Amino acid sequence: MKTTKYIFGCFLLLSMALSACKKDFLTLNPTDKLSGTSILTDTSLFEDYVINRYLGVTLQSKEGDGSPPGFGRGFEYALWSSVTDESIYTNNDGSWVLQQGQLAADNTGIAGTIWARSYRSIRECNYALSIINGLPLSAGHKNRLIGELEFIRAFRYHDLIRNYGGVVLMGDKVTELNSNLQDPSLFNRATLAASIAYATAQLDDAASKLPLDNSSTWALGRATKGAALAVKSRLLLYAASPLYNVGSWADAAAAAKAVMDLGKYSLDQGGYSKLFLSPNSNEIIFERLYYPNTAPHTRLEIANGPNGYDGWGGNTPLQNLVDDYEMDNGKPITDATSGYDAQNPYVNRDPRFYATILYNKAPYRNSTVDVYLPGGKDSNQGPSNWNTSLTGYYLRKFMNDAYPIDNPWSVAGAQPWIYFRYAEILLNYAEAQNEAAGPDASVYQAINSVRQRTSVNMPPLVGLSQSDMRNAIRYERRVELAFEEHRFYDVRRWKIASQTENVPAYGTSVTVNSGSETGYLYAQKVALASRSFNDREYWLPIPLSEIQASNGQLKQNPGY
Repeated sequence: MKTTKYIFGCFLLLSMALSACKKDFLTLNPTDKLSGTSILTDTSLFEDYVINRYLGVTLQSKEGDGSPPGFGRGFEYALWSSVTDESIYTNNDGSWVLQQGQLAADNTGIAGTIWARSYRSIRECNYALSIINGLPLSAGHKNRLIGELEFIRAFRYHDLIRNYGGVVLMGDKVTELNSNLQDPSLFNRATLAASIAYATAQLDDAASKLPLDNSSTWALGRATKGAALAVKSRLLLYAASPLYNVGSWADAAAAAKAVMDLGKYSLDQGGYSKLFLSPNSNEIIFERLYYPNTAPHTRLEIANGPNGYDGWGGNTPLQNLVDDYEMDNGKPITDATSGYDAQNPYVNRDPRFYATILYNKAPYRNSTVDVYLPGGKDSNQGPSNWNTSLTGYYLRKFMNDAYPIDNPWSVAGAQPWIYFRYAEILLNYAEAQNEAAGPDASVYQAINSVRQRTSVNMPPLVGLSQSDMRNAIRYERRVELAFEEHRFYDVRRWKIASQTENVPAYGTSVTVNSGSETGYLYAQKVALASRSFNDREYWLPIPLSEIQASNGQLKQNPGY
């Protein structure tokens, strides 16, 4: 059992250390900053500095200012799903720029913070690595901290690579703000292959130094050997994919297998929906934890809840995604023998549908979600109608009904944000092994174990060709990993974004119909007009401000 000690409590220790009494009252030191001298002489403060690198550029996203919440985009109001065919954000929040093909170097929407915050984090890791050898730490402790810093730095490079392609490899050249930032080499973008090779080498070294398990001395939320190998697995899967085309599927399969062979992780059988509410599942490989006083997250329940419950109706699922959920017999709804009824559309679907999406008459908080017209409390005729879903659906995944929707800031909500979990690794392996060797027994074992976990229990796949298995794996990633920041990158690395992202953003309209068996009439509607994708958007543009700061030496991605 993992310990539930939250690493971000270190902020409390840090603030106490910085505000300690001074004998010389005329010598004033700022209490909101950590001096270089303090880090160089106090090993506890140095370790706090390392731990705080998980939080990235900002301590937390501030109410209403759109600032990124640190290590990844989890719990920002507009989730990354809302720049894909999974959902749209009801009130835009900088997401429609990407949805409608208007992305530009000076108009990046919610994607604009990735470049700068990643390089800031890399510089901060470089600084810690440049001074660690001068600290009075035991060899073993020092080794683990080096591995941790290498992991965080490599994670940042992974985020840069999957968004921009080949990136600037700073190495150890930049450690402080007064470093030579005009060094021409700092504007030279490495090739995609070299960028991935650098990051994976860092991850290999980190994995050799990091512990296998979190413990009382290596708190939950800190990187482990499995976390480093999981990032490597994802990077090598991307490297072998059609957009990248700089790696081998066999290497990607081996990287995923390395995580599997640790024998540490397993699929959570306690409930698919419950997996995302607790930090203690054995399926979780790496997660961000939230601490009520020092690192709270955006309150997901109010941010995404139905307007009839005083929620803001944020990231609302698209009909595009709803239609992709199979029936519980494993057949797509387009199969005439599946049993699908367009006027009773939510019956007998893949169980993950019910754990992910709220639909008309879905049970919710001792009531039901009512998006129908006229009169549905969660429709535009209900309260707070400016927060009504544009699609006719609301997000269910990640929501904890034990937390209030109205005035949630009075309660300590703390779902984790999961960056890596074992289901992804199994699907990474299935995809890579299928491409490398075809659908052998190990491919079936990997994908069927995901489909047949106790809380899902979908029929096993059998007798598929390599091409059919490829499509099955893509389906499985679509529904198993929905809203977890995979779809944006998957459709790009597969080079199918020109198909998936040029389809209109559909929703459903629901009207009362006393003449129908179910009492409602369902019809498709367009929820967001002019959804568009251009081939240049396979990679994000580097923000114009970064290009200008380099005096034009930094090369922009093509087409921007």
